[in-house]
Amino acid sequence: MTIVKVDLKSTPYHIHIKPGLLQDIPDMLAPFARNGRLLFILDSNVEKHVWPALKRQCEAASLILETFVLPVGEGAKSWDHLEHLTDWLLSHHTERGDSIVALGGGVVGDITGFAAHILKRGCGFIQIPTTLLAQVDSSVGGKTAINSKAGKNLIGAFHQPAMVLIDPEVLVSLPPRELAAGIAEVVKYGLIDDAEFFDWCESNMQQFMAGDLVIRSEAITRSVSAKARIVAEDEKELTGKRALLNLGHTFGHALEAETGFSDRLLHGEGVACGMGLAFRYSARLGLCSEDAAQRISELLARADLPTTLKQAGCDVDGQKLVDHMLHDKKMSGGTLPFLLARGIGETFLSADVDLADVAEFLNEERAR
Repeated sequence: MTIVKVDLKSTPYHIHIKPGLLQDIPDMLAPFARNGRLLFILDSNVEKHVWPALKRQCEAASLILETFVLPVGEGAKSWDHLEHLTDWLLSHHTERGDSIVALGGGVVGDITGFAAHILKRGCGFIQIPTTLLAQVDSSVGGKTAINSKAGKNLIGAFHQPAMVLIDPEVLVSLPPRELAAGIAEVVKYGLIDDAEFFDWCESNMQQFMAGDLVIRSEAITRSVSAKARIVAEDEKELTGKRALLNLGHTFGHALEAETGFSDRLLHGEGVACGMGLAFRYSARLGLCSEDAAQRISELLARADLPTTLKQAGCDVDGQKLVDHMLHDKKMSGGTLPFLLARGIGETFLSADVDLADVAEFLNEERAR
């Protein structure tokens, strides 16, 4: 088993990574079970593909299980579902000493973590991510949230999990499109500040897509190690370091908003297209080479990820996408910081991007 520490001063915790880890989970969860009881939050896909085996193992360990099942998709991250979830937790007499277990993808982790944060002013929770995107990104770092009509993740809080348990074997149940969406977040870590890892992704993409467990485990480990390092340096995004993790997200969230935060465009697909746009815009500004931008698009295309507006299903006026960006939670003093790049592994935060120029660039991109 590989263990990565998220070395926060206030709430340090560990990420456990191991193929077949699901078999060990009852023993690992037992210390967190108050009076032998655990509260699991999952979605209907996980209930079908992952939960039956884990339920049997937990029951064999004499754990008492309570489950709340959410619908699949971003629509579950809403006020209505948050209300139902918190009411359910209260009806089950959840105490601050309970540990709420998020078993699922990023949506499940986000709403469960937020519910744990607000319930009785803070309950413990544990992340067991079952999608690649959640394993390498959303389960680590303590960002929890729901969506609103104004935009994505605008209502939320920082609430760190007690631990994160990652089993790469559960990825075999993912549809190819869901798996690819997570690859965007893996590639992101190479683009931020690790060009060698980007090279590794280029060399190993075929084996990763084919299901090589050694390659998948290494990709997950290197990704969460990178995120753990950045989160430890800037837990609540106060210094600008953690903002680097949002590479591709400013463009990506605008694309998601335009497609209604639906399965028309998955989050990872939006991030992939957003990263392609960020590097092409950087090239347009003369910050990085066209070759670097092309390499990124080619690698993402090998994972069947969109890198153009048309591929993302967002062939719309550039100003419309910029208008979505104005709801971004990173807006400060009327300025929207942008993540740009001087090359692969050389991402930086820019606070002086002209949004009118961004709109013009997006209109030019419609021709691709």
